[in-house]
Amino acid sequence: MTSESDRWYDDAAGPVVRPYAMTRGRTSHAAEAKLDLIALVIAQDSDADAGVDDDRTLSPEHLDIVEACRLQSVSVAELAADLDLPVGVVRVLVGDLLEAGHVMVHQPVPPAELPDESILREVINGLRAL
Repeated sequence: MTSESDRWYDDAAGPVVRPYAMTRGRTSHAAEAKLDLIALVIAQDSDADAGVDDDRTLSPEHLDIVEACRLQSVSVAELAADLDLPVGVVRVLVGDLLEAGHVMVHQPVPPAELPDESILREVINGLRAL
């Protein structure tokens, strides 16, 4: 029989941390409205990243997100899948990093702002006529 103190650890999975513990009990972040699933997250310049290692307020999950975004931009959904974390947790953590200036977020263009298909067809037909 296992004691209560041993229940937080799973031999196959390692330490089990509940999502609300990773986000310090928060379920949303002020920047969450800016974080669409396909929003691209990229770490700030390597000069600014020096502050990431010194920032004691960041959890290991924060550091994992910054590391995943150092070489190329990664969508919020991809981060959640790659880090095996719930999307809601990733949104809160990315919001923390955005607020601290460790990452930048590039929003997708809203469909209403994309050019109409008929305009694109006219451009293609005009180019073919040349």
